[in-house]
Amino acid sequence: MKKDEPPLDFPDTLEGFEYAFNEKGQLRHIKTGEPFVFNYREDLHRWNQKRYEALGEIITKYVYELLEKDCNLKKVSIPEGYGVIVLNPNENYIEVEKPKMHIQSSSDSSDEPAEKRERKDKVSKETKKRRDFYEKYRNPQREKEMMQLYIRENGSPEEHAVYVWDHFIAQSAAENVFFVAHSYGGLAFVELMIQREADVKSKVTAVALTDSVHNVWHQEAGKTIREWMRENCCNWVSSSEPLDTSVESMLPDCPRVSAGTDRHELTSWKSFPSIFKFFTEASEAKSSSQKPALTRRSHRIKHEEL
Repeated sequence: MKKDEPPLDFPDTLEGFEYAFNEKGQLRHIKTGEPFVFNYREDLHRWNQKRYEALGEIITKYVYELLEKDCNLKKVSIPEGYGVIVLNPNENYIEVEKPKMHIQSSSDSSDEPAEKRERKDKVSKETKKRRDFYEKYRNPQREKEMMQLYIRENGSPEEHAVYVWDHFIAQSAAENVFFVAHSYGGLAFVELMIQREADVKSKVTAVALTDSVHNVWHQEAGKTIREWMRENCCNWVSSSEPLDTSVESMLPDCPRVSAGTDRHELTSWKSFPSIFKFFTEASEAKSSSQKPALTRRSHRIKHEEL
C-alpha cells in the first residue's frame, strides 16, 4: 500500500458506492447520473482496481439474484459438493501466497513425435501468455507472488467448458443449444469440440463468437470440425466497419463480420441484435432441414430492423 493510499474498506452495497441501476438497467451514479468511473482517485491505480473489484462483486450478486428471481434459474455449486460458485471460467482458482521454494518440473518422457510435441508446447506457451496478460490486467500491482490452486475438474477455461457440457448441457432435454463465446471463450469452445465433437454437433444449433481468440491450427482442430464451424458459427470481431460488414479471415474456420465497434470488451453487446437474428434463422433452418445463409452474409442490418 502506498503511503497516501486510502484503506481498502469499501462498502458492501450499491447504495454505499452511491450507484444504482436506472429503469433502463444502466448503472449510474445516484448524485451525478454519470456512468461508472474507474479512475475515481487519480494516481492510485491499485486502489481504483480494488474499488472496481469490490463493486463488481456486489453487481455479480445483484445479477444472480435477478436471474434466480425473475428468470427462475437455479444457482448451483460446481464441482458438486465443492461449495464454490463459478462466476468466471478465467478465474477458477484460489490464490494463496507462494512458498519460497523452487519446484523443479519433471522432464517430458513422452513418446510423441517431436513435431507434435513441439506444436503442443507452442500452444501451451501461447495459452500461458494469454492467462498472464489477463492476470496482469486484472491486478497489475500485486504485492505478493502468488500460486494458483485450481478447482477440481475446473482448473482452466477449457476444463470448465467440458465440465459444464458433461454435467449440465449434455444431460439437458434441450434440443436446440446456442453458444455465445467471447474472447478466450471461443478458444474454450473449440477445445470442447475437439474433445466432444459428435455430441456437440448433435446438440448445438449455432455458435456466435465475439472477438474470439481461438486458432484452429494451433489447437489442431480437424477438418470435420472446421467444416462444421464454417456452416454453424460466425465470429463478430472488433472492427471500425459497420455492424455485420464482412471481415477477411486468414483462418479456414467460420465467417467473420464486424461487431460494429473496435473495442474488444463491447463486441458482445454491440452485436447482440445480429446474434439473436442469427440464432433465429439457424433454428428455423434446422427445423426445415436447411442450412442458414446468415453466416455468409456481408450486408448490414438496417437500423430500422433493430
